[in-house]
Amino acid sequence: MSLTSVNKLENNTVELLVQVSEEQFQDALMKAYKKKVKTIALPGFRKGKAPKAMIEKMYGKEFFYDDAINMVYPAAYESAVEEAGIEPVDRANVSDLKVEQGNGFSFKATVTVKPDVTVKNYKGIKAEKTVETIMAADVNAELERMRERNSRLTNVERAAKNGDTALIDFEGFKDGVAFEGGKGENFPLNLGSGQFIPGFEEQVAGHEAGEEFEVNVTFPEQYQAEELAGKAATFKVKLHEVKTKELPAADDEFAKDVSEYDTLDELKASIRKGMEEQNEKNAELEVENDLVEQIVATLEGDIPPVMFESRIDEMVRDFEYRLQQQGLRLEDYIKYMGGDTAKFREGFKEQAEKQVKIRLALEAVAAAEGIAASEEDFENEVKRIADAYKMEVEKVRGIVPEAEVKKDLAVNKAIDFIKQNADVTVENVAPQKDEKAE
Repeated sequence: MSLTSVNKLENNTVELLVQVSEEQFQDALMKAYKKKVKTIALPGFRKGKAPKAMIEKMYGKEFFYDDAINMVYPAAYESAVEEAGIEPVDRANVSDLKVEQGNGFSFKATVTVKPDVTVKNYKGIKAEKTVETIMAADVNAELERMRERNSRLTNVERAAKNGDTALIDFEGFKDGVAFEGGKGENFPLNLGSGQFIPGFEEQVAGHEAGEEFEVNVTFPEQYQAEELAGKAATFKVKLHEVKTKELPAADDEFAKDVSEYDTLDELKASIRKGMEEQNEKNAELEVENDLVEQIVATLEGDIPPVMFESRIDEMVRDFEYRLQQQGLRLEDYIKYMGGDTAKFREGFKEQAEKQVKIRLALEAVAAAEGIAASEEDFENEVKRIADAYKMEVEKVRGIVPEAEVKKDLAVNKAIDFIKQNADVTVENVAPQKDEKAE
């Protein structure tokens, strides 16, 4: 393969003229023949045994061209891209494909490439780091959440009230006819949670286990099922059990049960330390985001729209994957949300554009400062991935694309460079009111 010419066109497009040698083409033609001959039968020859020359004489010398070209093209194109030193952001448009007898074939590939962008004033950026002080009330609030997570439900012989869990059977009727999706058995309804239609939970409260009663409600005007939106309905309800939540006492025994500590004071100290560390991380992340946003604001360059669309595609695929993990299909989700695919994609547009601009801005900083990832950086990242996914290092090294990983690492280094050269003031902020610790 040889790169004959590289022409830069408008709108970040580049035209490559590529020549594939006769030797490479003939080799590909032979491979195409060996692959295809198994399905070909010619008079006088057993199926799969017809000579290449006879097949070409019967069907034309171009018979194997398409298969041969498809075999050679990917490597030829990638080699041309590497030699040209460009970074495509979209699939190439191939044209002017010419097979020349005794001289292989040539083609023209026109492709959109990553734009040249610049950023300004990325050193000495001013930012404020605000770290919220952890107060006794914050520690106690987290302790309460731990008690909630370790609570248990116990049956009570009284009328249900807000905060209780009511185990119910229910069936909904509109105009006396049961409607689809309006029935459930042994459903644990947390009263006051807002799980059900407005007014439903309030009418369950006040009843005791064993009672059967009716609940009258009106569906919201914007309800997802159009046939029920704004309509009155009656639910027949049977209350099986009323359960209340019991929280464990906040004492040394609780600390031993839920942690490695022997006393409640030690547990509280650990909670405070963890919250302080998290607040520090949050403050650092806010500073980082502020600095990056200031740099992105100075970004100059013509960004191809296809880069935004490609990022949206990636975000949609990621969303679809997460839906599949829950046993759902993207098509069903979009239909449930109104069936507008274009509107669904539009929801990712703003974030996609922001992410593309951030990446380009940080790559520009890395390029300007000569920031790159070393082999040691790459090996450390491979080990980190292997540890995270409990895989062998060699297996990870064979899977992850080294060039792409190094680009990501260089971008992370660019962020570190920006932070190290920023003018950051630190302010510790305490809540206006502190509640006394227990």
